[in-house]
Amino acid sequence: MPFKSALIVGAGSGLSASLARTFAAAGMNVALAARSAAKLAEFAAATNARTYNCDAAKRDEVEALFAQLDTEGNAPDVVVYNPSYRVRGPLIELDPAEVEKTIAISAFGGFLVAQAAVKRMLPRTQQGLAHGALLFTGASASVKGYAQSSAFAMGKFALRGLAQSLARELGPQGIHVAHFVIDGGIRSARRPEPADRPDSMLDPDAIAQSYLQVLQQPRSAWSQEIELRPWVEKF
Repeated sequence: MPFKSALIVGAGSGLSASLARTFAAAGMNVALAARSAAKLAEFAAATNARTYNCDAAKRDEVEALFAQLDTEGNAPDVVVYNPSYRVRGPLIELDPAEVEKTIAISAFGGFLVAQAAVKRMLPRTQQGLAHGALLFTGASASVKGYAQSSAFAMGKFALRGLAQSLARELGPQGIHVAHFVIDGGIRSARRPEPADRPDSMLDPDAIAQSYLQVLQQPRSAWSQEIELRPWVEKF
């Protein structure tokens, strides 16, 4: 594993918990950031992860998060952007403030976090190149705009565009940027899959393994985008 420390922004008890366990098992120190770090206590303790309060859509909170990590000597060389927020409904009924919040959390926060992370990754060098990885979590809405989901589609399309642009800018400098299209529902205690349809939902631990595999790719064969879906998912 070429990386030593990981920061997961927008952490929660689902995919982020699986990522924390997987990265810790691979030998990385893990930090978790969420609007309310208190909700992370249970699975953070299981991975010895550090927790931080941060609203990723607010510039001052993102800057404060990375400044604190710097002070602690824990600036990450892997950053996962995983926040999600959405508002659904017919176009003419949508609250513009909720649409703005959806786009801010889905996409603008990704820009803020990436900018803060890359400022710290560029000076780190290995074999004469910068060192680091940015991983962005997308969704089916990253590539398909569903009816009554225009706000979420705008946010996820924008995040995908950010990831593509950064990959082309930063890849030649040594920083691996990858976007993951999670095309299907993720299994959880609150969202179990039907008993008569085994493996019809994405297993968060299996998703986490794909993130880890991307981090382990040699630079001669980097992936910029990975699509993950259950074997029965239509696409």
